[in-house]
Amino acid sequence: MSLEWWHWIVLGIALVIAELAVPAFFVIWFGLGALSVGLLLAVLPLGETAQVALWIVASLAMVVLWFKVFKRGEYLRSKTRAGQSDGDSIGEIGLMSKAAEPFARGRVRFQKPLLGAEEWECMVDAPIAVGERVRVVAVEGSFLKVVKV
Repeated sequence: MSLEWWHWIVLGIALVIAELAVPAFFVIWFGLGALSVGLLLAVLPLGETAQVALWIVASLAMVVLWFKVFKRGEYLRSKTRAGQSDGDSIGEIGLMSKAAEPFARGRVRFQKPLLGAEEWECMVDAPIAVGERVRVVAVEGSFLKVVKV
């Protein structure tokens, strides 16, 4: 039995669907490689050895492209700082956008996102007016504790 173009298409679709069950985001490249071999084989007749070799080369090329070109470390250059520990937030400087009193929360805005958000509710020990520069001294739950700079 020789491999026909539609065998590769079916294999490719099966591998792409299998990616839904495998959380590694890796099987899809072999599925897309099989689909590309199926499409090429529909136009150009190839022997079975050439088909398998083309599938291996296409799949590996897609994996390399994914890791080298498309996924070039965007997570390292993210504009947010989500997922970082609160220790990295301490010492950041922001600007009060809503006045705060010891028993009334205010809001502080940062130039770059801090832990995924540009603006945070904050708690203070002494009254701080709108427009004052503040520094983060602690993260307490979902609030920042700030002091006037």
